[in-house]
Amino acid sequence: MSASGGTRAIVAALAANLAIAVAKFVAFVFSMSSSMLAESVHSLADSGNQALLLLGGKKAQREATPQHPFGYGRERYIYAFLVSIVLFTVGGMFALYEGYEKVNHPHPIEAWYWPIGVLVFAIVAEGFSFKTAIKESNELRGTQTWSQFIRRAKAPELPVVLLEDAGALVGLVLALAGVGLALATGDGIWDGIGTLCIGTLLIVIAVVLAAETKSLLLGEAAGPEQVEKILAAAVDGNTVTRVIHMRTLHLGPEELLVAAKIAVRHDDTATEVARAIDAAEARIREAVPIARVIYLEPDIYQADVARASADPAADPAAGQDH
Repeated sequence: MSASGGTRAIVAALAANLAIAVAKFVAFVFSMSSSMLAESVHSLADSGNQALLLLGGKKAQREATPQHPFGYGRERYIYAFLVSIVLFTVGGMFALYEGYEKVNHPHPIEAWYWPIGVLVFAIVAEGFSFKTAIKESNELRGTQTWSQFIRRAKAPELPVVLLEDAGALVGLVLALAGVGLALATGDGIWDGIGTLCIGTLLIVIAVVLAAETKSLLLGEAAGPEQVEKILAAAVDGNTVTRVIHMRTLHLGPEELLVAAKIAVRHDDTATEVARAIDAAEARIREAVPIARVIYLEPDIYQADVARASADPAADPAAGQDH
């Protein structure tokens, strides 16, 4: 990840959302549009979310301690999960409440030029933020589709900003439609309906973010490409003849734990085995630089014993010879 790439996208989104939140609130004061109030709270919540992501990134950089020997990399996952909660409660639930009130007690929009002008400005500003997030994400996405990137990314910041910005743009279009229909028909109920749509959209995005971040918090394994690189690097064909089984775990977006049982020759000396393990660790770190915590256990491979105690979850390359 670039952490720098993620940070650039977060800062761009934060700057855009702060400016948009102020503009939307001013438009609400002059127009009394519920869509504008919901959107101003939405932008304020997004600004708080970006601040949380920056705080999580800073806290994750702390050195490991005896109490937390694997470091604080998962702080980034925790703060990303908090973002989904803030988006659900402050953004989505508030918008649903405000929309419900406006539908039940509609009133015409005043000073229509304020909400229209601010919404157009907001679409331009959010478009700039979204473009920055797309540019930074493309450097990491490779050949993955956007849905695959959001599901598989181990660094939460860019997927969060991408979903927030996409949601913000769709929300602005919904707000513009609600305000436009309210002005065209003279019926303020359309403003309330637009607000309800915004709230529903925010809740859907919050649920997606929560589900993805929950998976990261529980602990995800390395991706298939990284697993293959680790398996290939561990085996030298001489002292280390194969990987019997292996587990990997992301301690943070850029820190991977690798635990594996490796097969060595039965007549190797302890010194030879120790040197082989050191060499295998060096090869793994060279192949996958984020593999920073590595535990390799030597054993004598016996095919019948391995089959009897097969653990598919522990063998990411089941059925392959390494």
